[in-house]
Amino acid sequence: MTAIADLSATALTAAIRARRISPVEAVEAALARIDERKDLNAFMAIPAERARAEARKAEQALASGDPVGPLHGVPFSVKDLTNTEGVATTQGAALFADTVPTADAVSVARARAAGAILIGKTTTPEFGHKPFTEGPFFGRTLNPYSYAHTCGGSSGGAAVAVASGMGPIALGSDGGGSIRIPAACCGVVGLKATLGAVPHLQVPDLFGANSFVGPMARNVADTRLLFDAIHGPDRRDPYGQVAAFPSRVLAKGERPRIGFLLRCGNILDPEVETAVTAAMARAEALGMIVEPIELDLVALEPHFLVLLRSLLLARLGGQAQRTPDKLDPTLIATIEAGRAYSAADLCEAQFARSACFQKIQDILSRCDLIASPTLSAPALPVGVDPLGRVEIAGRDAGTIRGAWYPYTYPFNLTGHPALSLPCGLSRAGLPIGLQLVGRWHEEHYLLAIAERLEAVLAFDGSVL
Repeated sequence: MTAIADLSATALTAAIRARRISPVEAVEAALARIDERKDLNAFMAIPAERARAEARKAEQALASGDPVGPLHGVPFSVKDLTNTEGVATTQGAALFADTVPTADAVSVARARAAGAILIGKTTTPEFGHKPFTEGPFFGRTLNPYSYAHTCGGSSGGAAVAVASGMGPIALGSDGGGSIRIPAACCGVVGLKATLGAVPHLQVPDLFGANSFVGPMARNVADTRLLFDAIHGPDRRDPYGQVAAFPSRVLAKGERPRIGFLLRCGNILDPEVETAVTAAMARAEALGMIVEPIELDLVALEPHFLVLLRSLLLARLGGQAQRTPDKLDPTLIATIEAGRAYSAADLCEAQFARSACFQKIQDILSRCDLIASPTLSAPALPVGVDPLGRVEIAGRDAGTIRGAWYPYTYPFNLTGHPALSLPCGLSRAGLPIGLQLVGRWHEEHYLLAIAERLEAVLAFDGSVL
């Protein structure tokens, strides 16, 4: 019999509604698993007593026959970059250890309104500045597949939590791949939605935003379940100024056309190439049309760095000078690198962002979606310098964004929805991710295709 902690959110909601499992049992199972797997170091804060109290209220609502939401009684976690009312949000930094928001972020509020119960805040590198979930404030979060390899980042704690049964669903955030990178490393599903589809009002520049809050889960159905609860317009978001977002569904018998981007100017690990190519063969066997496309995304790395470093400098430059001992040295180095850029550099980066958007739009005028590896290689070994050069397939592949995750950060800049789906394991037993990218606001179409592929890929990456 499957343990409660290992049930999918979809199965758990059905069991709760049928009164086979109570919300109290669901929350207790998640909390017990968190305690059992505390070696993984996936949580920053665990409001256990509040979660238990909410579970009791959820149970009472069922007993009274009250209307319940689609996530009623389901435990969920939130990355420590996203505000949670009454629960510390530290940004992964000792500097903000005592920061307790007075209101939930929109995504958190919507998940809770749907009935989900917050069980904890998951680990993240300071301000999500690097793709490894580690820092001086909390240490290192471990990859449940291999302690010798990174769990990815910056939503590493969220990915580890869902992969290990510490709640079936989680909210991560993605500023350059931070949902999809750890999803690929930990064998789970992660969705970065269209710009504005999930309001993210914490970012200081709402108009030039490239950071997204999104769902993570062990399967596509659960990812959709959480996405449905949190997405929707919000007039406080410049990209949410509509009554409802358009929607496209996958028609019965439709043969989607996939633009397959195998390389994008990068060195590719042979095992990743084999896994994603095999996934595309499975797509063709399902009747999908797969055609190769070419696109140089590595060339965008210098422009992405201008945007990232300039933003961190503007937000944290003063703190880095006043209290350098309270920040991660890699964050300080990233901030200081931003001082070298001019206003013209920043404008040129925005020009490059616009040009990339147009290229993606052109491809998606011919194709229904784009498929690629999520990462150039499986999870990197622990100890790789995020500011140094990366080796892939025995070769110097360059700096980490262009070398390891050139497929992810461009879609933060263009705003297109992008999802990472497990598609295999390396010989060393490390998960490999397949990325699917769709047109703006076609998340449900993207999820439907991902679910078809999930069924034939039959990924079994259980780490329990």
